[in-house]
Amino acid sequence: MTKQEKIDNFNPSGVGLNNSNFIGLPFDENDASIVLMPVPWDVTVSFSDGTATGAQNILDCSGQLDLYDPEIKDAWKMGIYMRPLDQDWLAVSKSNRTLAKPYIEFLENGGNVNENQDMKAVLDSVNSACDELRLWVYESTKSLMAQGKLVGLVGGDHSTPLGYIQALAEQHSSFGILHFDAHQDLRNAYEGFEFSHASIFYNVLKVKEVKRIVQVGIRDNCQEEADLVEKSNGRVITFYDSYLKKEVYKKEVSLHSIFLNAIEMLPKKVYISFDIDSLVPSLCPNTGTPVPGGLEFQEAMFLIKLVVDSGRTIIGFDLNEVAGVGHDWDGNVGARVLYKLSNYMGKSNKL
Repeated sequence: MTKQEKIDNFNPSGVGLNNSNFIGLPFDENDASIVLMPVPWDVTVSFSDGTATGAQNILDCSGQLDLYDPEIKDAWKMGIYMRPLDQDWLAVSKSNRTLAKPYIEFLENGGNVNENQDMKAVLDSVNSACDELRLWVYESTKSLMAQGKLVGLVGGDHSTPLGYIQALAEQHSSFGILHFDAHQDLRNAYEGFEFSHASIFYNVLKVKEVKRIVQVGIRDNCQEEADLVEKSNGRVITFYDSYLKKEVYKKEVSLHSIFLNAIEMLPKKVYISFDIDSLVPSLCPNTGTPVPGGLEFQEAMFLIKLVVDSGRTIIGFDLNEVAGVGHDWDGNVGARVLYKLSNYMGKSNKL
């Protein structure tokens, strides 16, 4: 059956189909314009784990979504397909998480890795596994893009998109990143983990094609990260959540105008990195590191809409830190964020 035949035979107002596809859509990888790639990994998380099955939770809950998008007419027709969760990488994540947890506890109890060879061996092993995952993500996303697919990466923890961003840098000589998060994720090898979830944007800054990172929703960071932003010569711009709230409370500057200012700081090509904990905790209560404050769902979606309305092109995105299987509310919200990210990326690429 051709893609058009699938569209003609599908009822977007019908019962959500239990066909193992995202939102029960009729597409497969060959005819989908947007391919969602799950990355089942949460090895270095420093508080609660479980996000390795976040993509599966999103998929399982997505049948509850309605396909109508008032912002984008017939958005579903562009074709969205989520790959099955890679069980081999999920097993590698679980085994390395088993190693990482006592190592993290060792550090939290004041241990010195340089004085404990066993813990040094654990650190080296986990770092090696994380690098192998980075390479797999790089190769997988590069292959999908070579087939003309737009790619949305679905974690997992926030360390997962590094390989994808590196692959995008081979296709695009200049782009910016709009980073939604409660945390800055600018730590240098946090807890000794070179590819820590808390170090993703420290590592991304090594990608010269990334000209600027604009962060929104940040409300939990350390002095090291604040200093890095200060010394970045404008390469990292942070709109702290406290600033957003104060301006709105004063009613002197609208959130709309702040968002427009943030967008003007981005290049014409934009990658969106969306950590679900950028949202208020009531929308992601079981994420790994929830923080009071944050954006409401519609506020975050409005900012992304403004990016598209500005004429900028979304070249890729990731969604991370959605709680794993068993947390239906988190999966429900995550599925809605994922659908909107896909739709806006498609619209910006004129699908």
